[in-house]
Amino acid sequence: MADDATRGTPAPAPQDAGAPLVVGVGASKGVSADEVLGLIGAALADAGLDGCAVAALATVDGKSREPGIVRAAAKLGVPIVSYGADELAAVGVPRGSQAVLAAVATPSVAEAAALAGGGELLVPKRKSSPAGRPAMATCAIVRRRPAAPRNAGAPSEAEHDLRHHGDAEVRDGGGELTDLAVNVRTGTPPVWLRERIADSLTGLAAYPDGRAARAAVADRHGLPVERVLLTAGAAEAFVLLARSLTFRQPVVVHPQFTEPEAALRDAGHEVRRVLLRAEDGFRLDPAAVPDDADLVVVGNPTNPTSVLHPADTLARLARPGRVLVVDEAFMDAVPGEREALAGRTDLPGLVVLRSLTKTWGLAGLRIGYVLAGPETIAALQRAQPLWPVSTLALVAAGACVEPHALAEAEAAAVRIAEDRAHLLAGLGEFEDVLTVEPAEGPFVLMRVEGAAEVRERLRGLGFAVRRGDTFPGLGPDWLRLAVRDRTTTNRFLQALDQALTLTGR
Repeated sequence: MADDATRGTPAPAPQDAGAPLVVGVGASKGVSADEVLGLIGAALADAGLDGCAVAALATVDGKSREPGIVRAAAKLGVPIVSYGADELAAVGVPRGSQAVLAAVATPSVAEAAALAGGGELLVPKRKSSPAGRPAMATCAIVRRRPAAPRNAGAPSEAEHDLRHHGDAEVRDGGGELTDLAVNVRTGTPPVWLRERIADSLTGLAAYPDGRAARAAVADRHGLPVERVLLTAGAAEAFVLLARSLTFRQPVVVHPQFTEPEAALRDAGHEVRRVLLRAEDGFRLDPAAVPDDADLVVVGNPTNPTSVLHPADTLARLARPGRVLVVDEAFMDAVPGEREALAGRTDLPGLVVLRSLTKTWGLAGLRIGYVLAGPETIAALQRAQPLWPVSTLALVAAGACVEPHALAEAEAAAVRIAEDRAHLLAGLGEFEDVLTVEPAEGPFVLMRVEGAAEVRERLRGLGFAVRRGDTFPGLGPDWLRLAVRDRTTTNRFLQALDQALTLTGR
């Protein structure tokens, strides 16, 4: 039943235009997406608000699957945040209705849902009123400041620079630095892959057709194509997940790649963190994840710790009503891809992300994919723009999952393991350096007192390494090192010895 209060006068927009907008919506059964979108659009326009700032639609649980609301959220490219009727009943609203109170236990679904997560009410409840019938939809708009992340069961912690990545360590080096900051395999892409991509340049006049590449990826994992979605790198997949799926209690397991949390926060979600501890070797105990988490994100092997979690441990996180996102961007750098969940269809809510940019040196081309249930894939696909993956990237995707390419990737994984062992042995010679072991990814996490100064000394000696303090759960004494060939590693170890000497260690 739609709210039936009279239309209010929109409040003037405040100056804090950078904060996200949350639109509360209520609707009668059978409301159309066009009616919901028209009402929201008019409310935004009348209040002088930017529609691009809308981060989520909010409603009561009983309306979160109403087709008109679901389609409206998909067209806006935002998630639906839903609340129980009892939660909304506790939210004070300025324009309540006794009829609505009797029907759904809150005097205004739109206002209560918008205000449930906090914020300033900019547009009080408005309703659509097509001629000849009662109101079908209502909306209210709140400006909400992005919530600071909080640890599960712990107080809020200081912010981290979630948008800092390894490429920033190299960009300012003027091409003079040996790169140990970016986890892309050196000497890539191989000649045969460059030639395949170059040959596809003659077909750029046609729009991209991803069917062959999608089928090739599906075949590589023994899955039907309905379980595969190609994306512009794994980073796009995190944005799609944050904006397309319905969940209320997202949890990110840290330390890990920071883009999943950044995407969730940008979509208006409050994120809880489960922080793994160095004393435990950054190993995951599934019991640390709150039972009420309906979205859990974890990396395997994890960037930056290089920890490979057992598949059975991660499988214990899967349950009905929960989306379990496992980032396997570096799994093809693990010999035999042991502990992989890609290809599993027996775990409820499992979403696996893969990247083809690390092993094959395609970071500039942007290609990755999602493996999940057909309904999840369909929801993510609806949020993608038309032709989201370029022709060149599609050709690369198909080529990188061919049998000869998989064999080459496996051989590279074996070499990486050998080179990583050499790096760890060298680091073990330094009394002041602690490394996280066993390491299983193409990178190593090390701790050294005064890491910021050591990092700057290394830059002066010609090496870029990744600072660790931008990862939640790590402090200022952590650095991440990409695994390189033995010659490069020997040069680096000599430079590290000099850097530690110069800093008095």
